[in-house]
Amino acid sequence: MNDMNRRNFLSNAAVMGAGTLGAGSLLTSCGGAKEPALVPLRPESEWNIPKEVIPDKARDGVHLKAGIIGCGGRGSAAAQNFLDAASNVSIVALGDMFPDRLQTCRKTLKNKYKVDIPDDKCFTGIDNYKKVIDAGVDVVLICTPPAFRPEQFKYAVNAGKHAFLEKPVAVDPVGVRSILADAKKAQAQGLFVVTGTHRHSFRCYIESYKQIQSGLIGEIVGGNIYFNMRQLWYKSKEKNWTDMEWMIRDWVNWNWLSGDHIVEQHVHDIDLFNWFSHQKPVKCTGFGARHRRVTGDQYDMFSVDYTYEGGFHVHSMCRQIDGCENNVSAYIQGTKGAWIGGGEGRKDHIITDLKGNILWQFDFEQEKADFQQLAPHTLEHVNWINHIRDNQPINQAEETAFSTMSAIMGRVSAYTGAQVTWDEMMGSDMNLMLDDLTFRNMDMSQFVVPVPGKAKQ
Repeated sequence: MNDMNRRNFLSNAAVMGAGTLGAGSLLTSCGGAKEPALVPLRPESEWNIPKEVIPDKARDGVHLKAGIIGCGGRGSAAAQNFLDAASNVSIVALGDMFPDRLQTCRKTLKNKYKVDIPDDKCFTGIDNYKKVIDAGVDVVLICTPPAFRPEQFKYAVNAGKHAFLEKPVAVDPVGVRSILADAKKAQAQGLFVVTGTHRHSFRCYIESYKQIQSGLIGEIVGGNIYFNMRQLWYKSKEKNWTDMEWMIRDWVNWNWLSGDHIVEQHVHDIDLFNWFSHQKPVKCTGFGARHRRVTGDQYDMFSVDYTYEGGFHVHSMCRQIDGCENNVSAYIQGTKGAWIGGGEGRKDHIITDLKGNILWQFDFEQEKADFQQLAPHTLEHVNWINHIRDNQPINQAEETAFSTMSAIMGRVSAYTGAQVTWDEMMGSDMNLMLDDLTFRNMDMSQFVVPVPGKAKQ
């Protein structure tokens, strides 16, 4: 013990115990008396994590040809993540509604990766996804606005393609149920599906999950999840744009396209809690408001009280306003201690006992010494490609659909002021998709900011 940093000792002991001997056999006092044996929350065979530590790059194997559907910021970044994740992979087709976005992505791939996509493999228009999927690809990366993902995933599954599906996977209950049905179909066909919930591939979260499942904090009894950040981007309408084109280009600010930011971004934190607890909410009550948003019909903030299947409560908070206190993190309370985990910019993945003493802490410096690839957006593609090449099933679509539905519950409750239940949402016929997606002008008065409750008469 004298030759070891105490933090590293506890960290390594907990990790070893979670994966092999049982942490109770390792976490002992210096006087020799054993601490009480940990009681795992569930057997290791039920743990929802990669079977191995995700390496810097995927293993060599069969060549994989990819098509990119949605060439905006996320699609262009995902294309680069895919190429960085493995050797013997290629991007052979691009699709986007707008030629300018496609050409920007095409230019980036050519300049940075020497990937030259020919004209006859570049597709635009509302049905570009069909042409990409039918262009001789093995896998597709679906990175369009969330409203379009259920239909595009359906087409990919029916065509027998492995899919990377960005989060959230839908914006309404009809879309969620579509994803759930096609997730089962994909599984039956032996297709491999990974979603954009990249924390599942972030080593610090995976190791934190191991400690919690090994019983280090005891039974989960509650928590807090936060996604409070600056305002996101927006697009002012240009003269040559129709109303429809403007909304799709400005999609992150419109409820029917993004699901509002509680669904589009805060789904990460809701998914994290669902993942760590192996539960989902049964009901929620929330509120929200709009003060600063420049375009669209969404809120700036949400606060939601979720009741989970175990009877405990989780407070969910998200905000997108400049000049406010930012906080992207999660706190999970157990009967014996608590876990605190930060977002990508924070380095505080720790477990404490009930008195605040640190029992375990992820060693980011050791990770840097052991690995070169630290970006979770790339590691999720490493994990996906390894599953494909090893023929080891993976299908994250269902769990991300459940997390998406959890977020939709919070949005609906905040918009209406009503308590919303899981069963109500699963049976709801709510469908936000517009009937006519042609680039046209329309009556924009139909897009109003929701006001909950009733005004005093």
